Formats: sequence, structure tokens, C-alpha cells
Amino acid sequence: MTVRGAELLRKELKKLKSVDRPEIITAIATAREFGDLKENAEYHAAKEKQSFIEGRISEIESKLSNSEVIDITKLSISNKVVFGSTVTILNLDSNQIITYKIVGEDESDIENGLLSYKSPLSKAMIGKSADDLVQLKTSEMTQEFQVTNITYK
Repeated sequence: MTVRGAELLRKELKKLKSVDRPEIITAIATAREFGDLKENAEYHAAKEKQSFIEGRISEIESKLSNSEVIDITKLSISNKVVFGSTVTILNLDSNQIITYKIVGEDESDIENGLLSYKSPLSKAMIGKSADDLVQLKTSEMTQEFQVTNITYK
């Protein structure tokens, strides 16, 4: 994952542990005071939320401990599309220029130009250089792009 992706996960983990977890513990305690737990909707909703929070904490901790954080600014790469690089491509069919940063799965946000390294387009671009052609083949069609710029920031 990228440095930014790791920071975002650490920030979410901190919030889950320091804000959400204490809030849900208080909500469960309050719901218990309402009486019979079998028919207590507030209690069951709070327990379900607690389960989600604990599951997400576990998931984030696992991802952070098992992933490799790649700082693209510290690598000596030039003119190659790699994980973490920002790539500007020209759609040769529509003449549309698009810029994507290739990131980890948790960071991907296509609307903000963050493309997962596992996406078909990323896979087609990785290893290419500026001015190379990229073919994206799907079952319905083939699209062609040209890499116009690669940056490492």
C-alpha cells in the first residue's frame, strides 16, 4: 500500500479504538438498563455495531501488519508505470485525457483518480513507459490508450 493508504488506515484504527469502541460500550451499558435483553432492540443493535467495530479493528490491524508500505518518492525509477505512480493516459478512441494514481485496494477511489493496482487498466499499464500503447481488452471490446506522462509523487 502507499504511504497515504497506511496513514488513512492508521487514522481509522485510532478513531475506532479511541472514539467508536468507548461509545458502543456506553451504548450497550445504557441498553442493558432497559430491561429484558431478549426483546431489547437497542441492546441487539448496539451488540451488532460492536461486532462490526471489533471486526473492522481486526481487519485493519491485520492489513497494517501484513502489508508492505511503498514510498514511491524513495525509489529510483524513471519512465516506467509502477505501483504508486501517477499516470496520464490518452484514450485513443475518445481523445479524453485521464490521470490515475495506482494505489492499493483499500485506497482505490475511481472518482478521485485513485485506481487499484488490481484493476484491469492498472494491470495493462504497469511496466509501460511514456508514449507506449496500452490495450484494455474486455469481453465486449478493446480500448486503446497512450501513456502520455508518468510522475512519482
